[in-house]
Amino acid sequence: MDTKNPNEKEMKTANPEEMEQQEVTNLQDNQAEKAEETAAQDNVADDLAALQQKYEELNDTHLRLRAEFDNYRKRTMREKADLIKMGGEGALKNLLPVIDDFERALQNIPTTEEVKALREGVELIYTKFINYLGQQGVKAIEAVGKPFDTEEFEAIATIPAPQPDLKGKVIDCVQTGYVLYDKVLRHARVVVGE
Repeated sequence: MDTKNPNEKEMKTANPEEMEQQEVTNLQDNQAEKAEETAAQDNVADDLAALQQKYEELNDTHLRLRAEFDNYRKRTMREKADLIKMGGEGALKNLLPVIDDFERALQNIPTTEEVKALREGVELIYTKFINYLGQQGVKAIEAVGKPFDTEEFEAIATIPAPQPDLKGKVIDCVQTGYVLYDKVLRHARVVVGE
């Protein structure tokens, strides 16, 4: 009696055609796996190429924006320097008529015998100048009778107050102070009652 496994017998006696068929199937499976690997590698290569292109586009955009910003920064610095250099041009140009008036007044002083007319002319020039300063936002600080405030006033002397209600208030203004809008250009030099 044969005690061998019947399956073994079948394997040994397997048909050569079946074996060949098995090898073909294995080869086809291997080729399919290789094709999948090649396709995956192609996809990775395509993805890599797409990412490289996107990187180059973003880098180009970044470089252009940096150059544009640098140009903007240089232009604004140049404009700011020009404004600082020439910013007072309009203000100074508008002062020229006042200078002309002073020159005319100075020319007429030696020949004038009427002091009253000369005084009126100088007062007109002064008024014209003060009006111009007002148009530019410069105003005189009102001092006399106001409570002493270190933000606007500089005390150069203190004297006993002639009246009790003048204690801590400005009694006299020695030099007028000026503000440009709300910023003090020059503090008023005052005498304060104590």
